Parts: sequence; C-alpha cells; structure tokens
Amino acid sequence: MNSHYFSEKPTAPMELGVVEATLRGRRLRLYTAPGLFSWKRVDNGTRLLAETMEVPREGNLLDMGCGIGVLGILAALESPGLSVWMTDINPRAVRLARMNVKAHNLINCTVRRGDLYRCLGETRFDSVVSNPPISAGMRRVVYPMVEGAHQRLREGGLLQMVAQSNKGAKMLANHIDQVFGGHTVSAIKSGYRVLTAVKAG
Repeated sequence: MNSHYFSEKPTAPMELGVVEATLRGRRLRLYTAPGLFSWKRVDNGTRLLAETMEVPREGNLLDMGCGIGVLGILAALESPGLSVWMTDINPRAVRLARMNVKAHNLINCTVRRGDLYRCLGETRFDSVVSNPPISAGMRRVVYPMVEGAHQRLREGGLLQMVAQSNKGAKMLANHIDQVFGGHTVSAIKSGYRVLTAVKAG
C-alpha cells in the first residue's frame, strides 16, 4: 500500500505527469506525480478555494500543504507584488512545486519543505490558505495548522481553508471558532465549503 500523501517518505513510484486547469481565468499547466494528493487532476476543494480566495496585492501569503503549488502559483500570478510562501512535508510535493514555480517564471515564490510552520523562521503573513489533509488527522495535523495560522497572521490577516461539507468541515469550523473567535463560510460548491477567519487585533 502506498504511503499517505502527507508523508516525508512517499513510496509511490516517481512518474512525472502533467495536469492542466483553468482557474481564475488563467490556464495552468502543472507537473504532477503519484504519491501526492489528487495527483491526476485539480480536486474540487482546491478548485473552489482557488477560485474564491482573497489574494492580497502585497505582503506575505502562505500556501500551507501546497502539494504541486496550485494555490500559491495562482496567488503569485495574480499579485506580482505579493511574496508567496509554499510549504509541504512531502519532498516530492516540494520538488514539483519548485518545478511549477520555475515553469511559470515566478520570482515572488519561496518553496520550503517542512512540517507545518517549522521551516518558516519568524515570517508573519497577511493570508494563510490551505486545503488541509484532513485524512492525516484533525488533532494531529489540521488543528495545529489553524493554531499556527493564528500565531503567524498579522492583525487583520485571513485564514482561508477548504473542507468537504460532510467530512471534517464542521469539526474544522468549530476549532477555527475556538482559536479565532468566529468564521464565515465564503463559498460552497460541489460538496465543499471555504471557511474564512480574520485575526482580530
């Protein structure tokens, strides 16, 4: 059995492929490979967050658990004055995200390998976006993502996460409320919803 995509050591064979998708009116061509989440296509959750996320014009945005880099690359293309950070624990994801950044000629992206926020130094953010790996464990992985986002966001910064409405969204929303004091549902489609929270001053 192949390892979970939220893994430091993916065991699936490395076979480079390509996925294409039109998001926010932009046609993307992205390198992909087995051992990553939804590696054959852009999944519906990522697609919904990609189409609806608020992207700052400047400052720092973090794509947490970036996979091949869909969200971060879109943000970097949309806002050239924005510094986009992309992280993943999976070394194959990091390799492919870097390839995709280079393929799109982006100079405002930094891709790092690491477990959650540990590879980011003291960097603070204006937005954190994520399609979190709920199947890796809410308490082990996803809740720490939310808590770390609250610590890392500047005042007024946004956390934007997508989850399947009938698989984890309620638990995630409840934890966001505990940490941030509330949330809004900024989009619903295809069985997914985007949960948005603002860091209060």
